[in-house]
Amino acid sequence: MTERVRVTGPPRHTTSGRPASRLGDVHEQTALGDVYLRSLLREQLGLALAVLTALGLTLGLLPLAFHLWPGLVDVEVAGAPLAWLLLGVVVYPFLLLLGWRYVRSVERNEQDFADLVQGGSEEAS
Repeated sequence: MTERVRVTGPPRHTTSGRPASRLGDVHEQTALGDVYLRSLLREQLGLALAVLTALGLTLGLLPLAFHLWPGLVDVEVAGAPLAWLLLGVVVYPFLLLLGWRYVRSVERNEQDFADLVQGGSEEAS
């Protein structure tokens, strides 16, 4: 007859008695987990507002520039009106760049958050 063997998972606590991961605080919705989530949400909201501000200050003010300086309407570049080139051609690469930077920053924020809640082993011993 074979002997029974108890199979266990990785240790849930470090030698200091503290949890090895702070992820439990987030899942259990403790006060500390709430602070972590609010911090992540604040970072993501700040980033979204920064992107919207950049979008508003660049593309939103472009029609205003053409209104304030009517001479820009008559400017042509390579046979096409400047307004058409700016609003019909240059806008799309700018939006792609802005979106790419936003996604990279959001992913970096989420990775920092994941490192924060997962990391107990990086603490000084």
